[in-house]
Amino acid sequence: MTHPDDKPNGISLGWQRLATDYPYNHKMFRVRRDQARWPDGHVAPYVYVQACGALWVVPVTADEQIVLIRQFRYTLDDWSWEVPAGGFHDFSGSPLELAKRELAEEVGGRSDDWLYVGGFRPGASLFDEVCHIVLARDVRLDLEPAREPGEIIEVHPLPIPRALEMARNGEIVDGHSALALLRCEQYLQPEVEK
Repeated sequence: MTHPDDKPNGISLGWQRLATDYPYNHKMFRVRRDQARWPDGHVAPYVYVQACGALWVVPVTADEQIVLIRQFRYTLDDWSWEVPAGGFHDFSGSPLELAKRELAEEVGGRSDDWLYVGGFRPGASLFDEVCHIVLARDVRLDLEPAREPGEIIEVHPLPIPRALEMARNGEIVDGHSALALLRCEQYLQPEVEK
């Protein structure tokens, strides 16, 4: 029996993993370096990031506002329009459970109407991460946010057409958030059964 780290699909295409080490570990990810024989026969390292996975939640209020956040991102040294999100690095529940936690923590929201929209891979050549998108409908912003240290967040409910326009025109530069909004668009149209 093969071990998942042996890359059974890769083996069938001519890849062979010879050795593996992890030169850097962090609570959110680790860098994996495989010494591999590539399909053309040469031997070289293949390096990628193994991440814990994450989730993006698209919150929609009863009056058809999408709750966007404007968050200061240290990595960019700038503000970024996004939807609430969180990672599985400190959470072991389901995507729906994480969505509930992040909605409450980041914007003080809650909902009784949830839809799992699907998953995506954020960077297949560099990351093995699986990300999830959850739609929260009839969101109520009646809780006190409980943000993590370093989270500087402004909450901005915006009309659905405006939020989708921001995802399309590049105002939302966070690709994960833009994708989450666009993947939820079909559920945000008035003719779609809620």
